[in-house]
Amino acid sequence: MLSHQGTKTLETPRLILRRFTTGDAQAMFDGWATDPDVTRFVSWPAHQSISVTRELLTAWEKSYENDREYNWCIVLRETGAPIGSVGLVRVDDALASAEFGYVLAKPYWRRGLAPEAAAVVIDYCFREIGFHRMAAVHHPDNGASGAVMRKLGMQHEGLIREAHKDNQGKYINVEQYAILKREWNGPQRLYAAR
Repeated sequence: MLSHQGTKTLETPRLILRRFTTGDAQAMFDGWATDPDVTRFVSWPAHQSISVTRELLTAWEKSYENDREYNWCIVLRETGAPIGSVGLVRVDDALASAEFGYVLAKPYWRRGLAPEAAAVVIDYCFREIGFHRMAAVHHPDNGASGAVMRKLGMQHEGLIREAHKDNQGKYINVEQYAILKREWNGPQRLYAAR
């Protein structure tokens, strides 16, 4: 049985993961929600105005009242700047499993920050919530996301045909990865590997 606790603040050597607030709207809008390189492989369309971002963050703030809501703002510890997000997108209580997704502003790509953020979330989900399995998917053309999943120790489970929709509403194939609780070695190995 899962022990849902919601979006608690989590920390890594370089990051603070916390709840979003409407005060994050400008950073999100400028940093990643409008960048076509960032939004190319996500399931939501690029934001056309900051009002879209504010409305989304208002809804997210309200959603935190539910202890089954897991959605973090990734903040760079050094500057206090929001640089992305990571969260659970599918939670299955009966199977004690979840799928997570992540996005980072382009200036922060290829610095090991995505696996660092995802690792602390996986650790929290396994150790405190009691999940048995954590999964993630990526667009077949987004090899960098697959590299993040492999760094996390996740196993490639295969190509899942037309299992998701892209941000234009078109069915797409996805590469699926997963890791089981018994396979998880904790996030510390990632910090040492930087």
